[in-house]
Amino acid sequence: MSTTTSHTPPGSEGQPDGGATGHGMRPARLIHNEGTTEIPVHLLFRDDPDPVRVPLKPAVVARRQGTGEQPRQHRPVPVRRRPLPEVDAGLAERPARVLPGAAGVLAGACGLTGCLATTWWAGLLPSLAAQALRLPAYAGAGLGPAQWAAYAGAGMLGAFGFGGLARGRTGRAFVLGLFGRYRGTVRRTGLLWVNPLVLRRRVDVRLRHWRSEAMPAVDPDGLALRVVVLVVWRVRDTARALLGIEDHETYLRACVEAALARVPVEPAGGVRGGATAAGDALTRLVATETAPVGVEVFSVQPVRVDYAPEVASAVHRRRIAALDARQRATMLSSVVDSVEDTVTRLTVRGLVELDDYERKVLVRDLTVAFCSGRGEPV
Repeated sequence: MSTTTSHTPPGSEGQPDGGATGHGMRPARLIHNEGTTEIPVHLLFRDDPDPVRVPLKPAVVARRQGTGEQPRQHRPVPVRRRPLPEVDAGLAERPARVLPGAAGVLAGACGLTGCLATTWWAGLLPSLAAQALRLPAYAGAGLGPAQWAAYAGAGMLGAFGFGGLARGRTGRAFVLGLFGRYRGTVRRTGLLWVNPLVLRRRVDVRLRHWRSEAMPAVDPDGLALRVVVLVVWRVRDTARALLGIEDHETYLRACVEAALARVPVEPAGGVRGGATAAGDALTRLVATETAPVGVEVFSVQPVRVDYAPEVASAVHRRRIAALDARQRATMLSSVVDSVEDTVTRLTVRGLVELDDYERKVLVRDLTVAFCSGRGEPV
C-alpha cells in the first residue's frame, strides 16, 4: 500500500490562484521593506524548487508615510564658520629701516654748529657770545645769498637730526607710512632715528587681557543667557592690524559676540562639559576669524554665566524640581535596597518563615519605617 506525500513549500498555503502564469508557476510576489529596498520572496524561502527571477527596482530613499517608522535622530549640526575677511596678501609686517639715535644726535649737533658758524660769519654773533666761545673778532660780511644758503642747509640738517629721534619701548611698536604706503614696522627699543617725513603710528604688541561686559548667549536648550568672557590676545602682525582693518579691537569684540551667538554655553554644573567645552569652541572660532587681520587669540573663556532676567525665575524653579526629584529617586533606591537586604537576611538565615502575605506586610512596614527615618531632620 503506497502513500503519496505532496510537498508544499512554506508560506504557500491559503494563497489565491489568481494571476498564475503557467502550470505550477507562482506569481512573482514581493515583500516591501519599510526601510530601504524590495526583497523577492525566493530569497526568504530557500527550499523553493524553481525560484523566479525578478528585476530589482532602485532602492527607496524616501520613507513611506503610515508605516509606523520613527524618524532618525538628527546629528548635531556643526558650527558653521563665517567667511574669513580677505586682506591684501602683500600687506604683511616687515622691519623698517632706522638708524641708531646717535646718528640723529650727531646730525642735529652739526646743524646747530653750522647755524652758529653762519651767524658769526654774517657778523651777527654778539661779542659776549664770541668771547665765551673764544672766536676771533670778525667784522662780518652781512646777510648775503651765501649766508642764507648756509642757514638753510644747517637748519635742515639740524631739523632732520633732532626731528627724527624716537624712543622705542618694550611692548610697543611703530608702524611707518609715507604718502599712504606702508614702509615697515619698528620693534626695536632705545633711542632711534626715524625719517621725520614718515607717519608714525604707535601700537601695543604686549599680551593683553580683555574682560567683556555681559553679552547675550544661549544654553544648549535655547534659553537666553548673559555671559562675561575673558579674552587673552595680542597683535601679531602690526601692518594688518592697523592698516588692514579700521579698528582691530572693535573687530575682536564683534568676533566674540558672533561666536557667542553660534556656540551654546552651558552653565556651571552641567553634564556636557560646562564652560570649559564652550571656551574651547569659542577660542577656536575667534582665533580663526581674527588671524587674517593680524590678531592672535590665545583664550576665550566664559568667567560668569547667568540666565537672562526674563527666564531666570523659571529656570530656578525647574532646577529645584529636578533636584527634588533626583533626591527622591536616590532615597527610594536606597530604601528599596535596605528593605531587600533585610528581608533576604531574615529568610536566608532561617530566623523567620514567611508566606507571601507576611512577606508583603513585612516589606511594607520596613519601607514605611525606613522612609520615615530618612525623612526626619538631622
